[in-house]
Amino acid sequence: MSESDPLLVIVDAANVVGSVPDGWWRDRRGAAERLRDRLAADGLPGRSGPVEIVLVVEGAARGVETVPGVRVESAPGSGDDHMVDLVAGAEGRPVLVVTADRELRRRVQELGAEVSGPRTVRPA
Repeated sequence: MSESDPLLVIVDAANVVGSVPDGWWRDRRGAAERLRDRLAADGLPGRSGPVEIVLVVEGAARGVETVPGVRVESAPGSGDDHMVDLVAGAEGRPVLVVTADRELRRRVQELGAEVSGPRTVRPA
């Protein structure tokens, strides 16, 4: 991959949605769709330059559709394992994983990814 490749932003949907107690548990799929739509509209606040956003969903949120600006991937098993696989497959490309999950943070940082918390993509 080259330096001109856009930053790959992998968003842990379950972790980001679960970071605010706003009733998301009543409609996990709807909460993931709202996050997807906000990411499609706002991109990654505070980052200049092109980004490729991948929203990883699991469990009851599986089946959320991709929209322009956000590719949605339904994890076939563990969302964490799927995100680690995406980072491993990035092959030297710059990667940012958005999650507060400590174990996931450790795993992707070992592969060279940058990590930031849910506030990165949540409204202030």
